[in-house]
Amino acid sequence: MLPLGVIDMNCELVDPEDLLNQLRILKSANVDGVMIDCWWGIVEAHAPQVYKWSGYRRLFQMVRDLKLKLQVVMSMHECGGNVGDDVHIPLPHWVTEIGETNLDIYFTDREGRRNTECLTWGIDKERVLKRRTAVEVYFDYMRSFRVEFDEFFQDGIISEIEIGLGPCGELRYPSYPAKHGWKYPGIGEFQCYDKYLMKSLSKAAELRGHSFWGRGPENAGSYNSAPHEIRFFRDGGDYDSYYGRFFLNWYSQVLIDHGDRVLALANLAFEGTCISAKLSGIHWWYKTASHAAELTAGFYNSSNRDGYAPIAAMLRKHGVALNFTCFEMRTLDQYEGFSRGTRRS
Repeated sequence: MLPLGVIDMNCELVDPEDLLNQLRILKSANVDGVMIDCWWGIVEAHAPQVYKWSGYRRLFQMVRDLKLKLQVVMSMHECGGNVGDDVHIPLPHWVTEIGETNLDIYFTDREGRRNTECLTWGIDKERVLKRRTAVEVYFDYMRSFRVEFDEFFQDGIISEIEIGLGPCGELRYPSYPAKHGWKYPGIGEFQCYDKYLMKSLSKAAELRGHSFWGRGPENAGSYNSAPHEIRFFRDGGDYDSYYGRFFLNWYSQVLIDHGDRVLALANLAFEGTCISAKLSGIHWWYKTASHAAELTAGFYNSSNRDGYAPIAAMLRKHGVALNFTCFEMRTLDQYEGFSRGTRRS
């Protein structure tokens, strides 16, 4: 993985000579290739559908000259504020300008705090981005990249495209943002309180014949709560009530539907190229019955339910590879004092 700040906000290489030396060292170590983020906030920074790829083109040429391969990440999120982030790359300026008058384009928690790290999935099909939907914006960006770098695809230099699907490029809700005070191992908070997702929830509740279910949980704690402290997540808690199951089904389906929509268009843009998506490993509170941290992140994976099979099925439908983080984490000694619940093998 190349450094996050290898391309500056003007889409130029920061230190070409140093980068070339680093790439030569990698080549001498028989490395196959490198991975690089292509930041939406750099490329389409100032105006809709005005793309600047110059720094990436220079970088890709250096990689090709050394006979290395490229894995490219379509990064449609903000860089900065997460573990390992040493630079700040916001969303495109024209998008944040829209956000100044319509804060509901961002994920929102129960207290009304907005998260500018990425756009809410509630606007996937809403024409609020200069007459385009969010999904159309992502598709146009991917298609521009495919056209601009056609020769690198034809020559096999670009071997894989990873599609960013949420915060940190991962398919999850931004349920544990440090900027809102979250600290490990807090359970996080549900992020469905923008007006677009609340409209979707209300509609789903009406279809079920329970319009009063069109609201978020009122007893789900806060970012740094522990499951056993909270009525919604404790053993026998409301997460497993009729309403709780309805809400969690809806919340997790919004996540799956977003991945489904974006990856369908990614396959159109990158036909014939290996495509992957990143799923976060929410390993804390895994041994408790509710799996609270997974639930707030959008993975309906409580002890009596497999929350990852529907996501895997969606990825398989599109022929998309799964990159799963945190396989190296150990849960052996986590939270031994708390109820583990039961877990199907």
